[in-house]
Amino acid sequence: MKVLYPVNPGPPKVFLAGIRTTAKTNGSRKTQTAAIPLIDEITELAGLADTLGLNVVGTETAVVREKAPRYGMGSGKARELAEKALAAEAECMIFDRELSPSQQRNWEELSGLAVLDRQELIIRIFASRAKTREAELQAELAELLYALPRLSHKYIDLSRQRGGRYGTRGAGETRLETDRRRIRQRIGFLRGEIEMVRRSRKLQHKQREKQGALICALVGYTNAGKSSLHRALTGSDVLVEDKLFATLDPTARRVNRLGPSGERKSIVFVDTVGFIRRLPHNLVDAFRSTLEEAAQANLLIYVLDAADPEWKDHNEVVLGVLRELGAGEIPLITVLNKTDLLKPEELASLKGVFSGNEGAGISAKNREGLESVWNLIEKTFKF
Repeated sequence: MKVLYPVNPGPPKVFLAGIRTTAKTNGSRKTQTAAIPLIDEITELAGLADTLGLNVVGTETAVVREKAPRYGMGSGKARELAEKALAAEAECMIFDRELSPSQQRNWEELSGLAVLDRQELIIRIFASRAKTREAELQAELAELLYALPRLSHKYIDLSRQRGGRYGTRGAGETRLETDRRRIRQRIGFLRGEIEMVRRSRKLQHKQREKQGALICALVGYTNAGKSSLHRALTGSDVLVEDKLFATLDPTARRVNRLGPSGERKSIVFVDTVGFIRRLPHNLVDAFRSTLEEAAQANLLIYVLDAADPEWKDHNEVVLGVLRELGAGEIPLITVLNKTDLLKPEELASLKGVFSGNEGAGISAKNREGLESVWNLIEKTFKF
């Protein structure tokens, strides 16, 4: 009698690959070549892989002078990178750059491994973490928009089969066109459903305005601590995880606050999806109805991870996305989170940078400094 034992293969093994281009700078006597740092981007890519539950078995950054169209680098460099991934026994290569459909196919043929780019990795994270109907709709739309131009290589062998006559379509081509048509139809349906959600949000916003509620949207880079601050300010049970993109759906909670003269003010705190550098355009388009919560707020509470060494880059990303959403003119206060991890002199220096935005230093996790946030809110709303 045969005995079957359950096999747990473990999380997929992935090899992270970066492409570092060189930039020419003018020296005093001759032209020098300076490499553009990519350390943080690979670190962030590792964080994205961890969020999806992948096992990173190796990382490598290829330094190239010029990007070649076939692999994004020369063929020799490409073979070297593929060999390192195979030596690490990886099952998949993930690039910290966007790959064209042809480049993705070329890398898969060269390495014999599955190949993802940063864009697809982020889309998969969104799809895996989508819990509500709205998030599922938006994640599926992003997946289909990404997949549509990448369908052709799946049927390249079928389209070359024998037996077709000149001027007729092969079976493979017919299947490809059928799948494209179905995907386009599904994309149209999803966009219609998301537009209905968008209209519903606008109605909810108008109802809040009629009730005299003040809307505070918490915005910031992913994993900066927005959900922790939301929970601390409202006493709600919002999901808090030390993961990228822990929040996909905006979560709104109402808090009644008494003003100095005893009048009651109703404030609605909205926790929004976190921003990230080079967010795929498909996701920006798909999640626009969610991101627009920031553009409809009376006040933006910008949560910045003060302990992150890359806070300057994160700051540029967040402010850029806010401008893109039309939220650049909304009153904004900056909350410097995780200050319990900083030295006093580091915190003082950081507060000086954000003095124009009334920066408040807090630790949302430890619920320290929350009164300073309330003071800034009351000062902004003048109650």
